[in-house]
Amino acid sequence: MTDGPSYGFDTLQIHAGARPDPATGARQVPIYQTTAYVFRDADHAAALFNLQEVGYIYSRLTNPTVAALQERMATLEGGVGAVCCSSGHAAQIMALFPLMGPGKNIVASTRLYGGTITQFSQTIKRFGWSATFVDFDDLDAVKAAINDDTRAVFCESIANPGGYITDLDAISAISDAAGIPLIVDNTSATPYLCRPIEHGATLVVHSMTKYLTGNGTVTGGVVVDSGKFDWSANDKFPSLSAPEPAYHGLKFHETFGPLAFTFHGIAIGLRDLGMTLNPQAAHYTLMGIETLSLRMQKHVANAMEVASWLETQDAVEAVTYAGLPSSPYNDRVARICPNGAGGLFTVRLKGGYESCIKFVDALQIFSHVANLGDTRSLVIHSASTTHRQLTPEQQEAAGAGPSVVRISIGIEDPADLIADLNQALNAAK
Repeated sequence: MTDGPSYGFDTLQIHAGARPDPATGARQVPIYQTTAYVFRDADHAAALFNLQEVGYIYSRLTNPTVAALQERMATLEGGVGAVCCSSGHAAQIMALFPLMGPGKNIVASTRLYGGTITQFSQTIKRFGWSATFVDFDDLDAVKAAINDDTRAVFCESIANPGGYITDLDAISAISDAAGIPLIVDNTSATPYLCRPIEHGATLVVHSMTKYLTGNGTVTGGVVVDSGKFDWSANDKFPSLSAPEPAYHGLKFHETFGPLAFTFHGIAIGLRDLGMTLNPQAAHYTLMGIETLSLRMQKHVANAMEVASWLETQDAVEAVTYAGLPSSPYNDRVARICPNGAGGLFTVRLKGGYESCIKFVDALQIFSHVANLGDTRSLVIHSASTTHRQLTPEQQEAAGAGPSVVRISIGIEDPADLIADLNQALNAAK
């Protein structure tokens, strides 16, 4: 549904990538639970393996159910293509893989999910890559951190855990001036609240595990390609601009143009890294996306009501929700996230670490889990869990200090959520 009339988001979230099954007429996208696909003949097989023809070879690379999800995500984000993979963390490695090399670095925001900070500060060192973490509200610091070996700038549109909104327009101007891609993790916002490509992002990554699926059933990740970056403008990105030995000297950017990154992600990334999304998980995510806009509207409305109430409570020192007029990020909502500030924020309790633990343990409707973006309201004490591996300084920089609780607001009755929070605050005193 990318050609023809310009459809609205509510229509695209249901129909993009989904067509009646030609064999059976099935209206819902079938789960193609198969490993391999029969070739028409030897010439057809050769053409597929030479990337001369698009089709299905082996489900580590391509699968019709996953392909439907890739098309839907590319459409909703305004990209030219997408590559689905097994998790959000896999999506981050998949996004960096064609860009990086030994000795190369990325410039990343300090306000990131704790697991991402660990992945970038520790794990990628094993590849010979490195990351420099910078406060992305300090634009001069971002500029200063970029050097000749920088190959990407990375941030979250709505940062986890604090719900801070990044000024994507300002950051993309810096990455553009440096001639390097901007990668935006859009997990907390989803394309319903924010479309990073419209603000200059080159690549958009998601943990589809969260709001996109919306029901806490499967893990999944995706990299959406804007198709707007000139990979051949210089020699910084040889994986995309130079001859590829595994395909007889084929140059991905020269051959595939705007779809160079997408084809590389499948033909090299999934082929060699094997971070494959299984078709049943893709099916669950496709079904979840069908109600994305409806759920996000409710998440936002509930978050606004709950955050406003929390801000008035004596036991609460601060609430970070960007939708609140008191938030220093409130002026970015209309420009970056015009449909709302999301359903994620943190609460800083005056009683510190011990009060946070008592508060979390006392909640009844809120589920204490290491997840966000579920239809259910969720809570976690980041400093003792998701951000536990970080130093105290890193925890504070990420907005996940010891007196902070992360709250993911679901789509329940907001009065019930407030009542539960009230009794938990009383128990934590």
